[in-house]
Amino acid sequence: MNALAAYADPAGLPATATHRFARLLNLDESEHLDEIAFAHMVSDGLPVSSVAALGELVGRARIEGRVASEATLHRCRKSGRALSRSHSERVYGVARVLDAVGTAFHGDVQRIRDFLLRPHPLLGGESPLDLALASAPGADAVLNLVWRAEAGVAV
Repeated sequence: MNALAAYADPAGLPATATHRFARLLNLDESEHLDEIAFAHMVSDGLPVSSVAALGELVGRARIEGRVASEATLHRCRKSGRALSRSHSERVYGVARVLDAVGTAFHGDVQRIRDFLLRPHPLLGGESPLDLALASAPGADAVLNLVWRAEAGVAV
C-alpha cells in the first residue's frame, strides 16, 4: 500500500509524527526511533533511499534532481554515503508536508497529488511541492496553509 494511502485509516498509522515520517521515507520504524534519534539521523544524513521513497509517492522526476542533483544522488548511491545535512533537511521538510497533507486529505492519493502539484494563490502562485522543496520556510508556509484549512480558516 502507498504510504500516503495509509492515511485513509488513521488507526493504522503510527502514533508519533517521527514514525509517520519514517514510514514516508521508508526508514526503520523501530521502537528506538524517537524524536532525538530522528533529529540525529537527519543531521547525520538520511539514506539516499529516502529520496527514492518520496519519488514513489509524488513522482520521481518531481523529487530527484530537486532535493539534490542527479549527480549527487548517483555518487551517494554508488559510494553508499548518506545525504548531506542540507539535503536531508529538505527531504525532512517534504516528509512533514506529506504527513500534513495525507492527514488533511484522509489518504486520498489523487487529491493529495492534485493539491501538491497545482499552483496555489495563497502560496504566491507556486505549487505546494515546489515551495516545500525550495526551503524550510517554504515547507512551513505550506504546513501553515494546510493547518489553517483544517482549522476551518478560509484559505
